[in-house]
Amino acid sequence: MNAGRTAEAAGPGPLLVVDAANVVGSVPDGWWRDRRGATERLRDALVGYASDGLPDVLPPLPGPLDVVLVVEGAARGTEPVPGVRVEAADGSGDDRIVEVVAGERARGRRCVVATADRELRERVAALGAETVGPRTVRP
Repeated sequence: MNAGRTAEAAGPGPLLVVDAANVVGSVPDGWWRDRRGATERLRDALVGYASDGLPDVLPPLPGPLDVVLVVEGAARGTEPVPGVRVEAADGSGDDRIVEVVAGERARGRRCVVATADRELRERVAALGAETVGPRTVRP
């Protein structure tokens, strides 16, 4: 068992699911000129959360945790890196996020979704997931 986890959390650690399109699009920094490049920069910035967690959210999300970046459209083809799994949505990124969360919540896993999308927040909250805004995971 990892020393950073309590006995009650002996199962799989927490999962952070990031809505790439929503988080990348939350800052008008020219991302639209290179969506894939912007998504890759976000992916790289997420690596630290795998070990460090998100201590500033309530309740805190301690590391280590699994990080899943859900991509769609022009960002498909973004490769995973150590610490960040990439899930490419065949259609709607929101639908893929809901699928990931539903599967993990069925296993009793704590899931936190980073997005500002109101409808998506409602959908994952109905599954028992928590949500945080894009600024929580923006570099």
